[in-house]
Amino acid sequence: MKESYLKKKNNFLKKFFIKVCRFFNFEIIDQASFYLPLENKIGDESLSVLGNKSITIPMGKIKIKRPVHNLDIIFRSCSSVNMLTQNKKRLFEKEKSEYTLRSLNSIVRSLNHSKEDFKNIKIKITVIDHNSSNHVIQSMNGILSNNYFESEVLKLDISKFENEIDKINEQKNNVSNNQISNMSNIHQSILLAKKCSDLVYFVEDDYIHTIDSFKEITSTYEKFSTILEKDIFLCPADYPYLYNSPEYTRVLLGDKKHWRIVNQTLCTFLTSQKLVNQYFKELTSMCKFEHYPFEKPLHEIYKKEYCFSPVPSLAMHCTNINSVYGLPPNFNLKKIWDENEV
Repeated sequence: MKESYLKKKNNFLKKFFIKVCRFFNFEIIDQASFYLPLENKIGDESLSVLGNKSITIPMGKIKIKRPVHNLDIIFRSCSSVNMLTQNKKRLFEKEKSEYTLRSLNSIVRSLNHSKEDFKNIKIKITVIDHNSSNHVIQSMNGILSNNYFESEVLKLDISKFENEIDKINEQKNNVSNNQISNMSNIHQSILLAKKCSDLVYFVEDDYIHTIDSFKEITSTYEKFSTILEKDIFLCPADYPYLYNSPEYTRVLLGDKKHWRIVNQTLCTFLTSQKLVNQYFKELTSMCKFEHYPFEKPLHEIYKKEYCFSPVPSLAMHCTNINSVYGLPPNFNLKKIWDENEV
């Protein structure tokens, strides 16, 4: 009887202690079982709550002061062009439409995987397409249909932008028709982003994302912008060029991954509508003059603002296997490719 009484007493005290911790917004963990009673989760589960708190063991909890309310994903597609600036074949050597559809499918799968986490965030995918076949457009509409987020597919009208493009580039060469369509598509994307209300993710149609990518990206954005007290840039890819030589950088701990400061990306990145408006002139300069490298104005922005990329990667850029801005190292390329077959 005494043992039973002591057990009941201990259970009462434990429950009372948990209630007190919850009242004062403390987090506790049972070190023996790795169980967090306030969260009702095991420690290796996802503990962060979007818009509320970021929890990383053993670093503790951060109260989110910069919650995400809206996420606009602007997907630039052109399934008729294999490679923009070279004739080499991509990894797996498929038709370009295969990369376009798997890329879009990976985004939708990742958003659906974290549907419960995004219940307080309004999400929209906008596809800006140039010159894809009706079959590809139908397939994209099929991928986007019957989801909890908004979506639409727009057709790019190059005539609205091509007269603003300098036809001679920084290397004194003629700007190709493929590059003109690319610059026009980026221009249209930036104009759309200017009207968005919070986060904007600009993404090309050859990035295939991991299933956890959007939860990690959004959670990390909230965490870093809270810590740094400012809006930032995030790139989902861990590019090979980062490992060509030892580089000085700084590493922060995101939700489930490490993120390093980088000073270069391609035109796939996430940022806020606020920073799009702040650097509108610099961003649109990429759409009017072909710099070398093409993203030079973006890299100039990174000298003033933080940009981070994950280690390991959250997406693979499906280029030629030897591209320094292509396939991420230490990444299960075939698995992610196969998972996103349409």
